[in-house]
Amino acid sequence: MGRIKTMLVKSIAKKLIKEHGQEFTPDFDKNKELVQKYTTVSSPKLRNIIAGYTARLVKQKTISEKQPRKRLHEEDFSKFYQ
Repeated sequence: MGRIKTMLVKSIAKKLIKEHGQEFTPDFDKNKELVQKYTTVSSPKLRNIIAGYTARLVKQKTISEKQPRKRLHEEDFSKFYQ
């Protein structure tokens, strides 16, 4: 299990992806440079956490676009309600 990210980290990362989503990649190092470019975060630790979270969000987005969601089989419930 991983660490829980604070609301500050999540909100900054989501805002960055919303505004500059095309530039972010699953690569942590590139995201670290972009976070430094687009924010005024002075702490290297916080910058790294935000960069890691943006990488994770981008990976999740690309995976969800490639694989369609599994759908539950529709079952006929009319036999139970007569």
